[in-house]
Amino acid sequence: VKTLFVSLLSFLFTMNSTVKVQADNNKKILVVYFSWSQGSNTRAMAEMIKERTNADIFEIVPVNAYPSNYSACVDQAKEEVNRGYRPAIRNNVENIGDYDVVFVGSPNWWSTVAPAVATFLSTHDLGGKTILPFIPHEGSRLGRSVDDISKLCAGSQVMQGLPVRGGIVRNSGGDIDKWLKDTGIIK
Repeated sequence: VKTLFVSLLSFLFTMNSTVKVQADNNKKILVVYFSWSQGSNTRAMAEMIKERTNADIFEIVPVNAYPSNYSACVDQAKEEVNRGYRPAIRNNVENIGDYDVVFVGSPNWWSTVAPAVATFLSTHDLGGKTILPFIPHEGSRLGRSVDDISKLCAGSQVMQGLPVRGGIVRNSGGDIDKWLKDTGIIK
């Protein structure tokens, strides 16, 4: 049974990663992201995707900011992820129903999305939309982010995510272009 389950998961992952979105200039696209700091890798990726897709952009902002000290932020993030905490966020996308494609950006925090991103996804109905995760990381790649986003976005088509190592985000335009073409977002 375990072998069958692993084979099924492998098949589904392969199917998910090869599905393409029909490139369509009439599709309305939104880039949603959470950034811990002003010069963050997630923000840089969000801006690059926005420019390449002519998308609207939305930053998820928690009511209570994370500590500016990196170690304190890492400790808080670990505690929040471990207990499934969903922090309140300051803003919402009122017209989320207008969008067909939603890019979701988050740093990889303890192998998943930041808790503020989980809050956003659990409070916005993304059913019927195409979701494309992008995750800057420091070696852990996507972790379980895509699986966790899929659970939070029931009824959505969650596409293969794009992991980019933090140190090369500023030079990842080619990787982003390839991903956007491979998924059918741009021609």
